[in-house]
Amino acid sequence: MATLNENDLKLFVDSIRHYLKVTTRQEPQITSAYLGTGDIEGFEFNGIVAFSGSHNGHVMVSMPGKLVREILLLQHETDLSDGNLLDAVGEIANTLAGNARKALGSELQISVPVKMQGTQGMKARVRTRPYVITLRWNHYSAMVCVDMDRRN
Repeated sequence: MATLNENDLKLFVDSIRHYLKVTTRQEPQITSAYLGTGDIEGFEFNGIVAFSGSHNGHVMVSMPGKLVREILLLQHETDLSDGNLLDAVGEIANTLAGNARKALGSELQISVPVKMQGTQGMKARVRTRPYVITLRWNHYSAMVCVDMDRRN
């Protein structure tokens, strides 16, 4: 499998920036981008989309509940239940995956988002050290983990 290049990773950075800027009218600050360890400690609300076809792996969006609640409130959503917070973070992951598909080609197949609640570590499945992008939005930290490689 071929490693992702800088432009491949930049599309995820640009995608999360654009999503939050359009949705909330406030652009997030990217605080770091690094190679993570095999176990990535996330936040309470996680959305994961798997990739197959031209690329293998997944992308995970992990956010604290307070951040997801604020996003929903800015969208005039009144249902702030945990189930709706999970749906929201799953939709964010799905949006990032859809943007990746536009950039990486129609051969990239994306799964339905898997939503998980809890801060348990996520194990890298494709790479020994997945790419981790951390960000700050409205005083809250969040993370996007890109664990994927390009198929040869």
